[in-house]
Amino acid sequence: MARLRKDGDPLGLNGTRLSFKHGAFYYRHRDGRWEHLGSDVKAAKARASVYNDPAGTYGTVAYWLDMFIVNCAVRVKAGTLAQRTLDDYTKNVEPLKAYFGGMLPDHIQPKHVQAYLDIGAEEGRPVRANRERSCLSSCLSWLMRTGQSNLAINPCMQASGTKSNTETQRERYVTHEEYQAVYEAAGTQVRMLMELTYRTLQRPESDILEWTPAILARDPHSKRRVIQFTQGKTGRRIKIAMTEQLEILVMRAMGPVPHLDQTLVHNRRGDSYTYSGIMSMLTKAIAKANAARKKKELAKIESFGFRDLKGKGATDMWLAGTPIEQIQLLCGHSDKSTTEKYIKARWNATALPNETELA
Repeated sequence: MARLRKDGDPLGLNGTRLSFKHGAFYYRHRDGRWEHLGSDVKAAKARASVYNDPAGTYGTVAYWLDMFIVNCAVRVKAGTLAQRTLDDYTKNVEPLKAYFGGMLPDHIQPKHVQAYLDIGAEEGRPVRANRERSCLSSCLSWLMRTGQSNLAINPCMQASGTKSNTETQRERYVTHEEYQAVYEAAGTQVRMLMELTYRTLQRPESDILEWTPAILARDPHSKRRVIQFTQGKTGRRIKIAMTEQLEILVMRAMGPVPHLDQTLVHNRRGDSYTYSGIMSMLTKAIAKANAARKKKELAKIESFGFRDLKGKGATDMWLAGTPIEQIQLLCGHSDKSTTEKYIKARWNATALPNETELA
């Protein structure tokens, strides 16, 4: 039974192995180490609950998945892992724990991973299952790398015999007419995100929605004003020249009195949007545009997302004759072949027949 604390335990730390010293919480590991857990009591207790293992899952996949998330959070704080990656991993661990949770990491075989992927495909979530498999793979690789697992080969890797579910590339190309119709039906902030995505070719969900006036800088070499930021998914530093058209767009987003900590795309209260929230607004704009088109007996606009406008922008640049290398640089792709696939997936050009005159 834990001893009663002399201070009366106002923070509810009794039995958690947590101590509060010098404005921060520390966890007292059983090997004598003290780990700094920050100043947030809720976050400190959540971390302590993982270490204390009240469910008796120590050593199982469920336990190590939790520890993997803890390690990823530390890496995000150190700047060696993107927050977006941590968010994705956190979302993926629950279904993995439901299936693999009671197993020991060393007991996972390729057949178990393949069965998980097959079940995901049967349930109509093949791509989601692929992403969850990748999360498990990263966790097992971490265990192998740190000597906490005796696995000789990662059972999630293709080299072990597992085969990912088939994924089809997104091929939706939004025409100029469709873009304009939805733009006219949309509200100010949806229009803003549509334009910023189309002009900069950046990821709306992990980059543009996070932009504040702090992205504005001056290139030390050219002395030109630029948009400068680090991509949330890849960690690459991107610089985009501030053309007259883009500057008008950004200045309009900031408003007459810019707030340095306020996102460019924000609601009337000045709060930032979640991607799902502003996507629902885009969906309503498409429905509104379709209602108007129905009255005019025009074809219905099929659903699309902001990410499709990133693809549209890249494709339109290519069709206008922009070198593929310039589009690659703007997108932040490390390989030109990625940019080529990205464009070709959205542009199905009609081939001309051979009209060579025979002698």
